[in-house]
Amino acid sequence: MISEYTHKKVRWIDVESPTKEEISHLADVYNLPGSVAEELLTSTMRSKVDLHNNLIYLILHFPKYRHKEGELDQEIDFIIGKDYVMTVHYELINPLHEFSKKFEVNKMLDRGIRDEHAGYLFYSIIKELYRDSLEELDDINKSLRDVEHDIFGEREEDTVHMISKINRRLLDFKQAIRFHREVLHSFEIAGRDFFGESFTYHLSGVIGEYNKVQTMLDGHKDILNDLRDTNDSLLTTKTNETIKVLTIMSFIMLPLTLITGVFGMNTDFIIIKQTSDFFVVVGAMTVTGLTMFLYFKLKRWM
Repeated sequence: MISEYTHKKVRWIDVESPTKEEISHLADVYNLPGSVAEELLTSTMRSKVDLHNNLIYLILHFPKYRHKEGELDQEIDFIIGKDYVMTVHYELINPLHEFSKKFEVNKMLDRGIRDEHAGYLFYSIIKELYRDSLEELDDINKSLRDVEHDIFGEREEDTVHMISKINRRLLDFKQAIRFHREVLHSFEIAGRDFFGESFTYHLSGVIGEYNKVQTMLDGHKDILNDLRDTNDSLLTTKTNETIKVLTIMSFIMLPLTLITGVFGMNTDFIIIKQTSDFFVVVGAMTVTGLTMFLYFKLKRWM
């Protein structure tokens, strides 16, 4: 499906799940190189940037928050000409859908989008995509706060699974944007040659938008590691306390077990002559147990 938006001198062509006929039509209209047209028909695993005589071809992958198993990111192919930007993707991408609404509003109000060349339009689109990534990281930040609350609310066992889920989300996010830095630096060089030195500030701004995302991602990763260490320490402490109590209980029960074992032998004892002597043995066991318990208490072992 092809959607076209025009604002004064610049055009935005948004293509979702293109057919071979649609790509062929776009290649004829916009004079796309054969290699570019061929790559648009299939998804590409790696991000890259190519500079051609009449356009810049850029591929970026962005994180996909709600994904099926094995689908970690979503690919967007950018074809940037002097007066147009073409975005090609293979599924609905919400940030681009939201940008189309803003584009129409800005066109009606005649503000917000500079029309000297298509570089400014690309800058606006990439800002919207990174803004969406920041919102996803904000959502992860809320999950980190929930984990912190549960850890110090003595629910350490419950947080282990939550920490693992958040860690997976951060790893998927990192996996999606891992090539952005190198690709955008290459795009900065290509964009300066293509649009001129006057566009240098906005090219640096594109890298700046990426840096915001990467900085927040790194911060979340550090916080998660600290929370995991804290949770592991609390779990270890709680486990050690449990083991200590069980050890003390076993130690207290050892002499009592010995006494019952001795008097449980199938032999005659001079001590036990009457039925009341049974209570003497039980009393001795009780005194022994209480004495050991009080001793451990005085030593602050429990």
